[in-house]
Amino acid sequence: MSTEASALHTNLLKRITGNLTETYRGVFSAETIERYVYESYTALARTAKVQTYLPVLAERFAKDRLRALAQAEGKIASVVPQVLFVCVHNAGRSQIAAALLKHYAGEGVEVRSAGSTPGDEISPMAVEVLRDRGLDLTGAYPKPLTDDVVRAADYVITMGCGDVCPIYPGKHYLDWDLADPADQSRERVEAIVDEIDERVKGLWQTVR
Repeated sequence: MSTEASALHTNLLKRITGNLTETYRGVFSAETIERYVYESYTALARTAKVQTYLPVLAERFAKDRLRALAQAEGKIASVVPQVLFVCVHNAGRSQIAAALLKHYAGEGVEVRSAGSTPGDEISPMAVEVLRDRGLDLTGAYPKPLTDDVVRAADYVITMGCGDVCPIYPGKHYLDWDLADPADQSRERVEAIVDEIDERVKGLWQTVR
């Protein structure tokens, strides 16, 4: 990244920190907000193919993590079930599952996804297959798994990532044995999406 771009990102991160400090005034300290913003930026920068939009994605990531932290600590109420999907790269299975659950549940559930070792982009074939089913993954991006989103979740569904999630009492942990759609044919990805779809429908019946 050029010096000019780096300076621009720094200024944008300062502005984002200021805005979020106002949003969470009385909930979190300015120091906590700043740490979350810069941690989120750094985490996404490790795998981002394109650096241009990093501050925008870092803002979204930090917002979601701060909301999760506030929910986990009881500082804001969780009025609907909180569901977290975790796979290895957060580029296929967990993104597909999150999109499908949002489609079926709407505002009836809050959905997050993450990866134990996040990739650098969402699977193009997964994006294509879901788009043909009327689901848009355009704004989705791979995110690393963080403790705050696990703590906020009522249901944690893992997919091929082993025992990466910390275990907290009072949560429902499920492990779905699903093939990774990465580098698969369209026909195979269609089949994987179908299987995830059936599992998500069953999950929605459980959590609603």
